[in-house]
Amino acid sequence: MARETILEPDLPIIDPHHHLWDMRGRFGADAPPPRHGFEAVLHRAPHYLLDQLMTDLGAGHNVRATVFVECGAMYRAGASGALAPVGETEFVNGVAAMSASGLYGETRACAGIVGHADLTLGEAVAPVLEAHLAAGGGRFRGVRQSARHDPDPAVLGPLGGMAAGLYRSAAFRAGFAHLARHRLSFDAWLLEPQLPDLIDLASAFPETTIILDHVGTPLGIGAYAGQREARFGIWRDNIQALAERPNVVCKIGGLAMPFLGFASFLAEPPATSAALAQEWRPYVETAIEAFGVERCMFESNFPVDAGTCDYATLWNAFKHLAAGASGDEKAALFHDTARRVYRLDI
Repeated sequence: MARETILEPDLPIIDPHHHLWDMRGRFGADAPPPRHGFEAVLHRAPHYLLDQLMTDLGAGHNVRATVFVECGAMYRAGASGALAPVGETEFVNGVAAMSASGLYGETRACAGIVGHADLTLGEAVAPVLEAHLAAGGGRFRGVRQSARHDPDPAVLGPLGGMAAGLYRSAAFRAGFAHLARHRLSFDAWLLEPQLPDLIDLASAFPETTIILDHVGTPLGIGAYAGQREARFGIWRDNIQALAERPNVVCKIGGLAMPFLGFASFLAEPPATSAALAQEWRPYVETAIEAFGVERCMFESNFPVDAGTCDYATLWNAFKHLAAGASGDEKAALFHDTARRVYRLDI
């Protein structure tokens, strides 16, 4: 399929959500085909490091900078369980330094870093956060700890196994309280039925900036197959309630993941950007209406969203969705909100 013509190629973009990883050892030569959508994504992109990222960033859109979000890559071998994730921050800061050299072009990859820390450590998480800040070279901006959970194992597949109610637990909240003390934000990834947990967390910690990843991950697979449209109203009501908390910001993306059950996932031939925009429009427009452009930012979620489309097509889809917005509104959605929320010095 021919690559699409880039829409509005001069529009400045900050991509506030991507990953880097090397999972080439995850699948053996004789491994059977993946049985879950997320495993299929990893099978397609087992190796996504600076070279692969720069290829995507060079696809034609005017991406000025990016933010890396934790994905369990390059943990320190031999480190204690609590400090092992600091290895990921060390690794990404090295990639950021490579990009900052200018050798790879003008885009500043990984200008902001969101790492992982186990906030259920409570008071004991303080030295972990300090280690991330030291390893981040001035780029460490926040923490992500996912609360993803569903009683149906078919929904999350290999990403399942977490207990319910993480964001409501006293131990987690004791650690969460340290984020504001270090001027760190929190990225929240959870599934649509768990949105009330995040609403409660945001109310309890109004001084901490919380970024909702992937518009709350609506569901349309497993036990939710065939229910995506019926559950839209539940998702919408929770998004509107969450938007009433002024400390919450919404990332618009992740709609190309397998969890929604869209026909575009792994489709052959791949869907066009116009088709994707039509598919995603109800979620995108509802989120923007609830939060406003000053608290919304488009995200690529690459390489995870590569299960549906390439990088150029994904940003074209967002540009279709923002076609009726003013210049200032586009600036907020594609660049300014991300720069402000992640405090990027670019």
